Amino acid sequence: MTEKRTEYKPRTVSVAPMLHWTDRHCRYFHRQITRHTWLYTEMITTGALIHGDVRHHLEFRADEHPLALQLGGSVPRDLALCARLGEQWGYDEISLNCGCPSARVQKGAFGACLMNEPIQVADCIKAMRDAVSVDVSVKHRIGIDQTNSYGFVRDFVGKLSEAGCGVFIIHARNAILHGISPRDNRTVPPLRYDVVYRLKQDFPHLTIVLNGGVQTRDEIDAHLERVDGVMLGRAAYHTPYLMADFDARYYGDQSAPKNRMEVVRAMFSYMEHVFPRKGAQHPARKIALHDVTRHMLGLMAGLPGARRFRQILSDSHRLSAGDPRVLLTAAEAVGAE
Repeated sequence: MTEKRTEYKPRTVSVAPMLHWTDRHCRYFHRQITRHTWLYTEMITTGALIHGDVRHHLEFRADEHPLALQLGGSVPRDLALCARLGEQWGYDEISLNCGCPSARVQKGAFGACLMNEPIQVADCIKAMRDAVSVDVSVKHRIGIDQTNSYGFVRDFVGKLSEAGCGVFIIHARNAILHGISPRDNRTVPPLRYDVVYRLKQDFPHLTIVLNGGVQTRDEIDAHLERVDGVMLGRAAYHTPYLMADFDARYYGDQSAPKNRMEVVRAMFSYMEHVFPRKGAQHPARKIALHDVTRHMLGLMAGLPGARRFRQILSDSHRLSAGDPRVLLTAAEAVGAE
């Protein structure tokens, strides 16, 4: 298990939990760019933890802190058990997913559809709060389908607050449960930031983090005048070096960030540790170079040669050789500093 870091800074900025994206390799990569930005795991279902390989799902490196575990589930007893496991493994926060609109998640009776069941969610929150000493948060939408009433989300937040939840991460769109894909759910429902601002006004004692459509530092700055924190999703993933000045800008840490080449060297060292040299015995866990390099494709975004960098790190022939030096080759092709 990983030793928990007991001192960490507020959730001023964070990177959203993104399925198939924010795995341990992605988080280690992001941590080379920013030390204080909060990171979140992919959503892990209670069933996966209760019936699966706990170490595989929960193991992480100590330098990933501050790090939150996002859970998917709707049974209080199961969520309490999994929250306790998360705390034992050293996570700094346990977050309940009430925002995912996918059909698969709905079939499991969790995710965004839980916003229609505030009493049940409150029971889940209470069970989790009773089980752990770390913060329990909820990530949710501002409404379901065509429900645009502010009272709907206000009452949802109020009910969960009464159950002991103090941190709300709010994607400022409705979740459309039928008829559009999860991908379209991230762009089609209109953004209504004013709803999130109003929630902060009505619940000043709660930590309110805004999520959805944020792309730039200026947008982050504007939102932070109205809420406690901002969570980035695709912008952090596709243009990760956007976060290079976050430590200084939002946390007062004036330590020089790594430049892009220093990030590359750090990731090369990481890959040398994770992957054996050709002919050496491979670890039991099956990992391919692509599992790491796919998260790094946007590192050179905005620089001449960024396309070449992406091409080299996406070249299946090069990657199949299993040699981490492909990362250095890609960076040299760009001439990154």
